[in-house]
Amino acid sequence: MTCDADAKAKVNRLNRIAGQVRGIAQMIEDGRYCMDILTQVQAVKSALAKVESEVLKDHAATCVAEAIASGDEAEQRAKFNELVALMERQRR
Repeated sequence: MTCDADAKAKVNRLNRIAGQVRGIAQMIEDGRYCMDILTQVQAVKSALAKVESEVLKDHAATCVAEAIASGDEAEQRAKFNELVALMERQRR
């Protein structure tokens, strides 16, 4: 699993993203310029992608690594299939 400092950093980042999303909602309510809103939406998507990447790296460094170290082929296949399923859902 991730260390507490890593988890705390991810939670802090997600809290900042939540604040950005609330800000975007306020921008829409205020009738702000569409390009300004779209710029902020892109920033949120980028920030979420970074968190996603960090969680994926953690998964590879812990869960996948443990499955490989265990020598259990069924567990290794299960971890690989989880990642494939996630990528397939993302393409839709």
